[in-house]
Amino acid sequence: QAQLVESGGGLVQPGGSLRLSCAASGSISSINDMGWYRQAPGKQRELVAAISSGGTTNYADSVKGRFTISRDNAKNTVYLQMNSLKPEDTAVYYCNLKNYYYSRSNDYWGQGTQVTVSS
Repeated sequence: QAQLVESGGGLVQPGGSLRLSCAASGSISSINDMGWYRQAPGKQRELVAAISSGGTTNYADSVKGRFTISRDNAKNTVYLQMNSLKPEDTAVYYCNLKNYYYSRSNDYWGQGTQVTVSS
């Protein structure tokens, strides 16, 4: 079992910046992906950004050039630096850990942190 604890959400003005953190503990496979998903009211949950244990990254088209995902493997922590925030970025952001094993993968989720971009 693994646990994810998120922090860094809040209210910011358009054009502002915010940094999200997610610390994982418990059982973490040496081969894993960590990432951020978001869900706005009335919308489906969508991938924002992900990063593998090897450092390969993947971003949603809507955030490319504005958001940067990174991780500290020693601390089992993933970060999301969000710049040039837009009102459409408003959502609950969820941290995700995907552990890979020989014959299966397991997903773990944080409880979510609210990001609101508004004047």
